[in-house]
Amino acid sequence: MTRRGMMPEPNQPPLFDNADSFAAAFDEAWKSHSEHEVNHGLANHEKLILIVNQLADHPFVQTDSAMAHKVGEFRIRLLDL
Repeated sequence: MTRRGMMPEPNQPPLFDNADSFAAAFDEAWKSHSEHEVNHGLANHEKLILIVNQLADHPFVQTDSAMAHKVGEFRIRLLDL
């Protein structure tokens, strides 16, 4: 992840201060966690908090963390995560 105003890391899409950019990053982080922490034992709401905290440098989280949580909740329902 990169901080606001910094260039994205190689092979990483740019980060924007909007829900679509956050949703893409959220989905990727959720999938990565599921693949690497198979037996994590977290309930979805606990994992949601963990993932949003991992994405704390994302511009959308920095601007509106409450809405970022709502977008995460929506993604969980939409994709049946």
